[in-house]
Amino acid sequence: MRSAQLNVYRHDRDTRALITLAGEIDLATAPLVRSALTTCVHDGIRTVDVDLTAVTFCDVSGLNTFLEVSRLATDVGATLQLHYPPLTLARIIEIVGPFFLLHERHAAPATG
Repeated sequence: MRSAQLNVYRHDRDTRALITLAGEIDLATAPLVRSALTTCVHDGIRTVDVDLTAVTFCDVSGLNTFLEVSRLATDVGATLQLHYPPLTLARIIEIVGPFFLLHERHAAPATG
C-alpha cells in the first residue's frame, strides 16, 4: 500500500495568505493541512485562500479539516476560502452543504 503524499506551499501578502495544496488530502495528510491553515490564522492572517487545483483526491477528513479551520478563522475574524476544489470535494460540499467554504465563483448555483 502506498502512502498518500501532499505538498503545501504558502505565499503571504500583508494579511492574506495563499495556500496551494498538491496531492491527496485524506486521513494521513489532513493533519498537515490543519497545521498549515491554523498556523496562518495564528500568524494573524485575515484571509486564507486555499488553491486546490493540484489536489487529486480529498475525502471527508479533508472536508472536516476545512470546516474546523473555518470555524477557528471565523472566531478570530478571519476567513477561509477554497478555490478550484476537485470534483470529489465539490460533490461532498454539494451534498453536505457548507457552501460558505467555497470562493463565490465556485459556490453552488442558486435554485429557483
